Amino acid sequence: MVGAMKMEMTSLLGLSLYTLNGTYVGRIKDVVIDSSEGAITSLAVVDVNESLFDVRGKGVYLPYRWITAVDDVALMVHPVRVSRREEETEEEEADFRAAVR
Repeated sequence: MVGAMKMEMTSLLGLSLYTLNGTYVGRIKDVVIDSSEGAITSLAVVDVNESLFDVRGKGVYLPYRWITAVDDVALMVHPVRVSRREEETEEEEADFRAAVR
C-alpha cells in the first residue's frame, strides 16, 4: 500500500498517472498535505484525460487513497467518470489554480 511507503513528496511531482488498466489519467503537479498528520491527502493532477474527468479548469484533485503504486509512474484505481460539482466555489477554484502554478 502506498500510504505505508516512505518517499520524498517531491518524487511524485511530474510523474505520469495511469489507472491499473493502463489508461493515462494525467500528470501530478502538486500534493496536498494534512499538516496535523503529516500525510498526503490528495494530488493536484493536470493534463487530465477528459474521457475520465470533466475538467473545466486546469486540472483535478484526486484522493491519495486512490493511488496504488509509485515508481517511474504512479498507478491508481480506475475511477468512474467524475464531473465537478456545479456549486464549486470560487475559493476552491482559486486554491487549485494556486496549487498547480
